[in-house]
Amino acid sequence: MSVTWLKKATKTPESNTSEARRVVEEMLTTIKAEGEEAVRRYAHSLDKWSGEIVLTPEQIAAQIREVPADVRRDIDYAIEQVYTFACAQRESVKDIEVTLPSGLIAGQKVLPVNTVGCYAPAGRYAHIASAYMGVATARAAGVKNIIACSGPYLGQSIHPCVLYAFHRAGASTIMTLGGVQAISTMAWGLFTGTPADVVVGPGNKFVAEAKRTLFGQVGIDVFAGPSEVAVIADDSADPRVVACDLVGQAEHGHESPAWLFTTSHALAEAVMQEVPRLIDLLPPVARDAASCAWRDYGEVILCDSREEVVAISDRYASEHLEVHTRDLNWWLESLSCYGSLFLGEETTVAFGDKCSGPNHVLPTKGAARYSGGLSVHKFLKTLTWQRMPREAVPQIGEATARISRLEGMEAHARTAEIRLEKYFPGTAFQLGTPVTR
Repeated sequence: MSVTWLKKATKTPESNTSEARRVVEEMLTTIKAEGEEAVRRYAHSLDKWSGEIVLTPEQIAAQIREVPADVRRDIDYAIEQVYTFACAQRESVKDIEVTLPSGLIAGQKVLPVNTVGCYAPAGRYAHIASAYMGVATARAAGVKNIIACSGPYLGQSIHPCVLYAFHRAGASTIMTLGGVQAISTMAWGLFTGTPADVVVGPGNKFVAEAKRTLFGQVGIDVFAGPSEVAVIADDSADPRVVACDLVGQAEHGHESPAWLFTTSHALAEAVMQEVPRLIDLLPPVARDAASCAWRDYGEVILCDSREEVVAISDRYASEHLEVHTRDLNWWLESLSCYGSLFLGEETTVAFGDKCSGPNHVLPTKGAARYSGGLSVHKFLKTLTWQRMPREAVPQIGEATARISRLEGMEAHARTAEIRLEKYFPGTAFQLGTPVTR
């Protein structure tokens, strides 16, 4: 029984976080103190944008007229897929009411938050899918106010296709803002007067750090790092398809890990030969990103058994996990730590990234050990309530008073005692020994 690294990463996702943390803390401090004026300065200095921040309905209509009809149809199709899946998720969470053995009636209400901020990055690529992944899912959850932000594209306002996706998916307000200034603007309600209850969406390490820093003041989707992919493959897998899928995610950026976990030495060698060839065939921007990602973060791990593969995969807890093997049901039952699982050669991460239905905003850097990705649940609050018939008070009241006094909390005990005295005068109850110190 052994696990062998045929290729090991020279860097980790933590390699470049300290500088990002310093920059983000400085920016947030400035924006908190100076508000919208600071946001405008950062938009100009970092994104070369000095135009209007909040887009008017007329501006939105004018800009999305540039989107061709066939492109609109593709975006509409993707929105429908994501929205339909999210609505099914919403239906899976329901209000409940139950009468407990004591007679107390308790329940839960599942309510959406009031305001959500949805971010879609600009920059290297036009992140059209990120626009509707956040907004359509928030709408399915029942969120009333959805604020959307993306940075300027090629010196203009938001990329027309990203803007169309925001608008079509149901955003209430759309702003031309990127990066830390966008995240803080939504969190603190700048330009809108309405702070977001939750801020979601992928982004670079500065966006991720801003969300991490602001968490607590505002809810977030996940503690996100660079996009990750892992492929589990056995000797039945096609090495060209496996290599293509690894490269497909390495294209995201210079720090995007791509991992292969396999029980086949021959497959591993074939994939390691194929990946550089496929990278060389990419256009310049993607080639640069994928080459650096594979060189610095790519790994190939050879295991003796599929049980060892499961243990390795669950330890890595990758954002996206593809399985190219026999007996897919065994893997579905055995794997437990991943952001989203893609079973069989027929599906691929790119399908999930763009339009298959489940959300593509997913946990990275091992967070899939304890967290799932973006879903309607991130926009919902599970609130509990209770009411009690008077005849249930003695049993619960006695237990509450005794436990409170065992803990040394006399005031708690007296809230039970006062009710027992009021509702059942002259009745003796076992209320524990009063706290005297």
